Amino acid sequence: MRYELVVFDNDGVLVDSEPISNRLLAAYLTELGHPTSYDESLRDYMGAAMHRVHDTVLERSGRRLPEDFDDVFHGRVFAAFEEGLEAVPGVVGVLEKLAADDVPYCVASSGSHQRIRVGHRKTGLDRWFDDARIFSSEDVGRGKPAPDLFLHAAERMGVAPERCVVVEDSALGVRAAVAAGMDVYGYTGMTPAAKLAGATRLFGDMGELADLLV
Repeated sequence: MRYELVVFDNDGVLVDSEPISNRLLAAYLTELGHPTSYDESLRDYMGAAMHRVHDTVLERSGRRLPEDFDDVFHGRVFAAFEEGLEAVPGVVGVLEKLAADDVPYCVASSGSHQRIRVGHRKTGLDRWFDDARIFSSEDVGRGKPAPDLFLHAAERMGVAPERCVVVEDSALGVRAAVAAGMDVYGYTGMTPAAKLAGATRLFGDMGELADLLV
């Protein structure tokens, strides 16, 4: 099947940001009296919008996170991005192939528009994604695993959901894509295959993706 739209997740798929952000998130939650390990952060929050962090902490502890939590956290994340963020190896080749074959693509991320832009500027991926190709959970109000973000991206790009394929690396993202009625290719570069159950197919090297999309 030739897809009419390739929808990329951002964190962990386009930019190698998950280790950075989850280490910082675990440390900040622990600092605030909500002990969280790096592995627990990956398990509970990888691929999620920030409201999931707030909701989970409130449910587990009965306490709300500080009002400035998002601002402080993102300040730490963006500073770390400037020091060491890189594009996922092989993803530029995929984007070059899609552009050469005139296959539409976009990014649909649980992260904010600012987070997407900061990461893309640092890694040079901004040349591939103008504003018309960037969609955030900020645009729809509900993050993954709700299908809203992927459906919104497909609608804005003018493609029926069943003609789309999503590239994801989180369990929440796979669930969202399936709920949206889209095929989903699960990237196992960081996530064990067993956690991406429900994906249409799995792959472990981003360099393989261009051939899989034919």
